[in-house]
Parts: sequence; C-alpha cells; structure tokens
Amino acid sequence: MHADAFLAAAERLPVADLDALIDGKGLVVVAPHPDDESLGCGGIIAEARARGRDVRIVIVSDGCGSHTHSALYPPEKLRDLRETELVDAAGILGVPAEAVTFLRLPDAGVPSTGPVAEDAAERIAAIAQDADAGAVCVTWGHDPHCDHQASAALVRLARPALGPIRIFAYPVWGWTLPEGTEVGPGPTGFRVDVTVHRAAKTAAIGAHRSQTTDLIADDPTGFRLEPEMIARFTGPYEIFVAMDGLTP
Repeated sequence: MHADAFLAAAERLPVADLDALIDGKGLVVVAPHPDDESLGCGGIIAEARARGRDVRIVIVSDGCGSHTHSALYPPEKLRDLRETELVDAAGILGVPAEAVTFLRLPDAGVPSTGPVAEDAAERIAAIAQDADAGAVCVTWGHDPHCDHQASAALVRLARPALGPIRIFAYPVWGWTLPEGTEVGPGPTGFRVDVTVHRAAKTAAIGAHRSQTTDLIADDPTGFRLEPEMIARFTGPYEIFVAMDGLTP
C-alpha cells in the first residue's frame, strides 16, 4: 500500500478505549527524540496516568542534532536543555522524572543493529517488564527520519524479550512521505480519543521550547516544529498501528 493510502486508512482505524492497547496494564513510550513522545502519545500518556497506570518514557537519542550550528548551545548544553524540557513535558502529562530514561544514543546516528542496538533493546525490554506494560509504543518504521526508523528497529529487536506485550507504532514524520511511497500492507490497530487531554498535550508539546520557539536564536538552520505540524498532533485522536501483525 502507498503511504498516502496507508495513512488515510490509519485515520479511519476503529476508535477504542486505551485498554484496547494496554489491557489494563502499564505503558512504555519509546521516542527517538525529546518531543516525539508528546506529539505522538501525549494523550494516551495523560490518560494512562489519570487511570493510575505505570507509564515509562524512553528517549533514544541525545537530541543534539536539532541545532548543530548554535554557539550558545553546544552539544552537551543542548542535550541538557532538551532533557530538561522532556522532564517538564512529562510532568505536565503526569509522568514523574524517575519514570523517564535517556539512552543518549547519537542523534541522527541511532544504530539499528549491532551490540549498541542490542543493549538498547535489552534496556527497553527490561523497562517494559518492570512497568508490567501491556504495550510498547514507538515511532513508525516508515517515518522518513533515520532515528525514527532505528527506534522502531530497536523495539523489534526487543520483541523476543517482551513476551505478550504488544507493540504499536505512532506516525510522526510519516505524514510528509511523498505520495506513491510503498509501505507494505494496510494498517491494523486503533485510534484513541484523547479529547479530554488536548490542553495538557498542547502544553506538553509547548514545553519543548527549543523545538517550538526562537529560544535558540543563533542557529538559523535549527529545527523548529511548524504550527501546521503541531496542529496535526493536537486533534482529538491519536493513531496506533499494530506492529505485531495482530488484528484488533
């Protein structure tokens, strides 16, 4: 199926309660960079916490690739800033700082295979087991960003250790794929209505100020989320595509 048709079908997936994903258990959200967790999963994170469920957030990369020409924010300072923003965003969604793990793999260089990838997969699996997770959610493997694809690969590597824990993908940059891009079979999975958490989700996205404002003003080439992109992710539904081949 082509990407445009796939994503259109994903927007028509059945609407289900959060427990259709996590089966009354915990939730692990794996995000390539600080902000992906809020964009793709901010609503279900807030809903899971509102229900008293254990939620863990795993940030895969160090986030240092967003502003590579800033003198005010060299890599280590930028990493610290983005991690602070992530903790702030997580707090808005109800997740305490101790429930966040930063793997600090290189931004734009997250490995999909090899010892480092295998170690990261083991850590993700251990976190999921510790949280008694019913699901792990990670970026879609067809997102046109190498770290998004690699993060999906890490979760696939973790699959044998996850046991019955289900895996779902959330598209982030997939919406920018050219029409006609082949992405495989049509989607199965769910949409979750997160209307009651839209304000918190919007605030969580805004907490990533380095990605949404001119906070880092000395790098004109730096990344910034456009208002249209933010608007796409602050609607009433979040999309979760089943990665394990199971039909809802």
